[in-house]
Amino acid sequence: MHPPLLISVIIPTYNRGWIIKEAIDSVLTQNYPDFELIVVDDGSTDDTQNILAEYKSRIRILQQDNKGVSAARNYGIDKARGDYLAFLDSDDIWLQNKITTQVNFFKQDPESLICQTQEIWIRNGKRVNPKKYHKKYSGMIFEKTLPRCLVSPSAVMIKKSLIEEVGCFDETLPACEDYDLWLRISCRYPIHLIPKALIIKRGGHMDQLSAKPGLDKYRIIALRKILETGCLTSAQYQAASEILNQKCSVYAGGCLKRGRKEEAAVYQQLTRLYRLSDN
Repeated sequence: MHPPLLISVIIPTYNRGWIIKEAIDSVLTQNYPDFELIVVDDGSTDDTQNILAEYKSRIRILQQDNKGVSAARNYGIDKARGDYLAFLDSDDIWLQNKITTQVNFFKQDPESLICQTQEIWIRNGKRVNPKKYHKKYSGMIFEKTLPRCLVSPSAVMIKKSLIEEVGCFDETLPACEDYDLWLRISCRYPIHLIPKALIIKRGGHMDQLSAKPGLDKYRIIALRKILETGCLTSAQYQAASEILNQKCSVYAGGCLKRGRKEEAAVYQQLTRLYRLSDN
């Protein structure tokens, strides 16, 4: 008999006292028993610590100065005891069989390193349907995920050894840090999709990182990073450079509209730096 898989669940949080309890409770009520729940408080100044203290030994609480979501997740990864990691954003919640379903997937396909599930979207308290361009894919999805992030941290379960191979979340990125990680993974390995909605992804609130303007600026950084790794195939390099050029052109156009000519020139220059012949 193989020992049960220990799953390390990591919730980063910052001033989410108004909603964090729902995220924690959705983990503690999972029907899979072998997990540890690590909540990383990223320097909250609200009542988060009082709420976390109520759970006592049921959760592991880590504290750090406010360094951002990437540093919080990375702190949790460093302290995780499990062979597999699962992330949950503090404004999202899991359905009861989320861990069980993903553990069963890995037991049936032990060579796989990462999978995600489908999700239910709630915006401002109402269910909304994702657009066609948000469609999730399964397998070698690198080219599919270049235009926009198609992998949700709250939906992922990943073997810890894969994070150790490709690197953790980039702490220099204030947003799109997950997009950056998925690019590093998906250019090498398949990201599998379980076609069941097992998370509820909630948005519309003021402190939501993915709702902030100018996100393409950080996607461009992630694309430049992956282009410079030297690990892409010719086809992957061409696809990534094309998306980079598109995003640079759009971003430069926005800079020009706002009178930021010097910044626009930087992004216009970027479109000439990456060509297939350079790879």
